[in-house]
Amino acid sequence: MKFWKNIGIRISFITILINFLLFLFKLIAGLIGQSGAMVSDAVHSLSDVITTILVIFGLVMSSKSADKEHPYGHERMESVFGTLLSFMLFLTGMGIGYKGIMNILSGSKLVVPGVISLIAALVSIVIKEAMFHYTNYYAKKLNSTSLKADAWHHRSDALSSIASFAAILASRLGLPILDSICSVVISLFIIYSAISIFREATKEMVDTACDEETYNKILNLVKKCYKNMDIKDLKTRMFGSKIYIDLEIALDGNTSLNKVDSIVRKIHDNVEKEFALVKHCNIHVIPKK
Repeated sequence: MKFWKNIGIRISFITILINFLLFLFKLIAGLIGQSGAMVSDAVHSLSDVITTILVIFGLVMSSKSADKEHPYGHERMESVFGTLLSFMLFLTGMGIGYKGIMNILSGSKLVVPGVISLIAALVSIVIKEAMFHYTNYYAKKLNSTSLKADAWHHRSDALSSIASFAAILASRLGLPILDSICSVVISLFIIYSAISIFREATKEMVDTACDEETYNKILNLVKKCYKNMDIKDLKTRMFGSKIYIDLEIALDGNTSLNKVDSIVRKIHDNVEKEFALVKHCNIHVIPKK
């Protein structure tokens, strides 16, 4: 299948499988070990399956070729799904924080769970943290907002498992209040991650310029292409995860059309070859004054 060639989609399917197996493992361990925290953590893993399915939809739609109605492509669809995922991450953090605060205020105590729940929480922490690093590596490599959001959802699940581990351990040691305090602290980290992802996805949808380092590299590359020209203007804008460039250069009025065409082609090809994220480089030529 054509869509299977997309690395991001393959990663998402792998994480769906792992999350579903982890959900079953934690649910069984929670029920056998009589741990409400572990059962809740299992439900959190199931939510990861749902969010990863959203990631796949985003990657499939953003990778569609340009058409008559969308001549610039569909890259921004990934940013849309990244925004949706940030909201889900935000709600997850709020839910964990709310539950922790309510437990503190009510002074509720946990039923002492079995050792199997403690082992399940530890296994979950290791697996989810590994999944975070795996997904985040490819998110950076592919410059994918939705994959990055999904990676941080894995991290949130790892943090949730830490809270579960602390809850079970504290309960067995007679200090159940530590679970609730830990849950509130973790929820703040999750909410912060959600806000960061939302801000990044929003920037990609409002034609924000690329970062200063990339801008300067593009400018220096253009200057090297042809010495006898003036760079009048260089604008960049993010279109989803891709970069669009609008360049205006000034050449001697006596320059032949063939020469002008050769210069423009050299700049265009060098920029798109050097910078993989550049999808389009529009060059406008004016005569020197």
